[in-house]
Amino acid sequence: MAKTKTTFFCQNCGAQFSKWQGQCTSCKQWNTIAEEVIQKPEKNSWKSSEASQKRAAKPQRIAEISQDITKRLDTKNNELNRVLGGGLVPGSLTLLGGEPGIGKSTLMLQVALLLPYKTLYVSGEESAQQIKMRAQRIQSEAENCFILTETKTQNIFKNIEEITPDIVVIDSIQTLQTNYIESSPGSISQIRECTTELIRFAKETNTPVILIGHITKDGNIAGPKILEHMVDTVLQFEGDRNHIYRILRANKNRFGSTNELGIYEMQGNGLREVSNPSEILISKNEEDLSGTAIAATLEGMRPLLIEIQALVSSAVYGTPQRSATGYNAKRLNMILAVLEKRAGFKLGAKDVFLNITGGISVDDPAIDLAVVAAVLSSNVDIAIDKRMCFAAEVGLAGEVRPVTRVEQRILEAEKLGFSSIVISKYCKLPKQSYHINIIKVAKVHDVVRHLFG
Repeated sequence: MAKTKTTFFCQNCGAQFSKWQGQCTSCKQWNTIAEEVIQKPEKNSWKSSEASQKRAAKPQRIAEISQDITKRLDTKNNELNRVLGGGLVPGSLTLLGGEPGIGKSTLMLQVALLLPYKTLYVSGEESAQQIKMRAQRIQSEAENCFILTETKTQNIFKNIEEITPDIVVIDSIQTLQTNYIESSPGSISQIRECTTELIRFAKETNTPVILIGHITKDGNIAGPKILEHMVDTVLQFEGDRNHIYRILRANKNRFGSTNELGIYEMQGNGLREVSNPSEILISKNEEDLSGTAIAATLEGMRPLLIEIQALVSSAVYGTPQRSATGYNAKRLNMILAVLEKRAGFKLGAKDVFLNITGGISVDDPAIDLAVVAAVLSSNVDIAIDKRMCFAAEVGLAGEVRPVTRVEQRILEAEKLGFSSIVISKYCKLPKQSYHINIIKVAKVHDVVRHLFG
């Protein structure tokens, strides 16, 4: 028997130490270092094939490297394809994280049932009967989807060799364990070793692997931070459990952009793709309500029209309150200071509450002008035309600044039936005819004059 070896890992960042100490020198956290038993194997659990051993890496001139574009695998889910950058890349490792009950397993099982490829869905959290019940609720059974309830990587790889799947889904990485590490599942060493074995399998067999991961109370992926560096793509599934909409973002993507956004609606039979998010982010009120304005924003390459709601009231408790949901609170204070100084509105003694409908968070500066319009509309209690939208940034001098890709914002507003859009006077537009009235302003004063006379 090999001698049992122990080492100390930080449970917060995954740093390794030779002995115990009170504070981690890497992340500066106290009492997070714990002892774990490790025992490295003499041979890998995933046996390298003869083909992979023959293609040993050799130095190449950069001019001699072929530029063959790898064909991606279509997931039959347009929102997931958009966030991934066009589909799954063969040999890639994707990590999907999210809060408990948010719908990670439902999304992956739904994708696995729709895939035209042979898919192996490995679950360490649910029994086969539970997965069967969920599959019946989502849709009819699929012939290409295989279910395996197992937690040991050695047994998983044996089944993989038998059925040779095209895609492997692991639910979840925190439940896996390998025989070569003598520690409990979910520990730092187990997660690191199991992920290493899956990476070796994915790269040598050119099979994409999707991992489902838990998150901590801080919203970070559970386990060592190195886990996010090891995988190729990190996806975050967001949304309130009591809300019907879910948002899929890419925090890291080696094969595409990290600015893309996917939106789903939770229904009784699974997650429905929302192809036009502007319809759910804008309320369908027939009455004219003050304090609301529509902003044209961008998430990656996708233009969105969102509704900004503001409420301005007299401060009851003396000290005015400033509250923003889905918007940067410091930027809200800056805009209120600009309105106080440059436009002459006395907002210093009033409470201001701001909300972006739909439960999403936006950091695009192009919604500044819509925030200004919503705050002023609530302050004077005059409703803004529902067919008008805004797309511009507001500077500290009270100037209305241009924003990027304004043509896409105008076309999206035109497609959704808006009659006018307010942009900066300094935007450079191509010479083409638009079926929407374009209003150009240079100062905040111009916006006030146009909206309220």
